[in-house]
Amino acid sequence: MSWQMQNAEDLALIKLLNAGDEAAFDRVYTKYWGELFGAAYNILQDKGICEDIVHDAFLQLWKNRVTINIKTSLRAYLHAIARYAVFKTIKAGKIRNSLFNEIEHGAHIEASPEDLLFQKNINEQIAGIIASLPDKCRTVYQLSREEQLSHKEIASQLNISTKTVENHLTIALKRLRLVMNEMGIFL
Repeated sequence: MSWQMQNAEDLALIKLLNAGDEAAFDRVYTKYWGELFGAAYNILQDKGICEDIVHDAFLQLWKNRVTINIKTSLRAYLHAIARYAVFKTIKAGKIRNSLFNEIEHGAHIEASPEDLLFQKNINEQIAGIIASLPDKCRTVYQLSREEQLSHKEIASQLNISTKTVENHLTIALKRLRLVMNEMGIFL
């Protein structure tokens, strides 16, 4: 199906959703469930959590059906909801910590062209923020995230207190969150 045909079908489905049409919701669910699950699973590798994320994305769609105003496409809208939930899951520590580092440092995951472009943009933003950090703050961040050193190990290596390590990480993470929030990813 061409992009124009898919977009026209989605626009019709959105109008039906606005009217509360359950059959239209079922069609959207059938059309996008597998794609959303696959995108989330490529990152999280946890079937149960990914099923919850996809379920919540569709629940959010249904709850907002009357007021929904999609500016791009239904597909992109659903992927954005799922992507936000994936990042929130990673941040909440429900998935092993190394996954955020893999995303941060550009690990290759099979995804749609939109997802790859989004990931590239995130990686560039993160690299820019890390490069703009003060030297000591950047060093602490890199030792923590890239070398996986504990706060105590970083403090010992840099001859600073663990509280100073925590302060530097707080500064770095606040700056990263600010950029992510500006991109529409609320961590």
